Amino acid sequence: MTDRVYLDHAAGAPLLPSARAAMEAVWELPGNPSSLHSAGRRARRLLEESRESLAASLGCLPTEVVFTSGGTETNNLVLLGAVGARRERPRLVIGGGEHPSVAGVVERLPGRVDVLPLDADGLVRPGSEVVISAETALVSTMLVNNETGVVQSLDAVAAHAREAGAWLHTDAVQAFGHLPLDFAALGVDAMTVTAHKLGGPVGIGALVVRRELTLTASGFGGGQERKLRSGTAMTALATGFAEAARCAVADLEVESSRLRALRERLAAGVAAAVEDVRVNGAEPVSPAILNITFAGCRADDLLLILDAAGIDCSTGSACTAGVHQPSEVLLAMGRTPDEASASLRFSLGRSTDAAAIEKVLAVLPEAVERARTAFA
Repeated sequence: MTDRVYLDHAAGAPLLPSARAAMEAVWELPGNPSSLHSAGRRARRLLEESRESLAASLGCLPTEVVFTSGGTETNNLVLLGAVGARRERPRLVIGGGEHPSVAGVVERLPGRVDVLPLDADGLVRPGSEVVISAETALVSTMLVNNETGVVQSLDAVAAHAREAGAWLHTDAVQAFGHLPLDFAALGVDAMTVTAHKLGGPVGIGALVVRRELTLTASGFGGGQERKLRSGTAMTALATGFAEAARCAVADLEVESSRLRALRERLAAGVAAAVEDVRVNGAEPVSPAILNITFAGCRADDLLLILDAAGIDCSTGSACTAGVHQPSEVLLAMGRTPDEASASLRFSLGRSTDAAAIEKVLAVLPEAVERARTAFA
């Protein structure tokens, strides 16, 4: 796979060597962190050291970090936990174009979820179309959209939420590692992050939630994680997560600048070499995500042609991939079904270099022509 170009970091980034090394030092150690014997106490110490390290990377208190299995579980926990804890407030408000683990609450709680519309640039419009009221338990909107990379300003939404007494949650999965992220300064009540988007292991994420908030647990068991999530703690995964987060924060400014230059080169090169293309999402945008509509073709056809040429990218969220359908995010931005079905996401990361971008630009014009011919 070393000769391939991997541009799907938003779905999952390669594991960092330092994160792998941190986990290898822990994998073979016995002991359940909830046990009182020496092995258990050692496991507990490693787990709590990882929690403290992750908290430092996120600008929160260690007691505010609840380890989970990843972003999807975390989003489920906070949405269902809020309406469970605030029964006098039976409604939720979510942003348009959210990740399926948030958007799916519309079906889970029929008639109780309001959706904030997106404008053509992918920004949430917290206007009069949706009322954040005294019945709203929680408002949830992404910080960085996972398909377009658009960075949301939470200020307007936060003001409406505070006025109504609603809690505010943000899915920051795609922001962590690419943008400065400080939970305390962000002014939200809860935040979702996960490890495998920034070079940590698959299978662990975290809910950061203000210590004075109490959410209702959606499952039951030993209540190991702040009585909100039960199950034996993932000590080795937590050490890998903490190390990946530490690395991401340590060189965030340099790496974000590098990725932004590569993203701009890719966008400019595509616009110069291919006709009838459109970049989806306006500034501010993540330096790591570029979403482009290639008019007159099916995104799935183009993706497979690029795959055969040694280039990995995606048609949108990996959590909805596998079935050909228009992007729900682009539809929410007002794109037509044809436009929303003709868009690819290129997501960059540590393994992306100038040579990778030049290979994409060399291959793409012919690939688009073939995809358009197949669609005609």
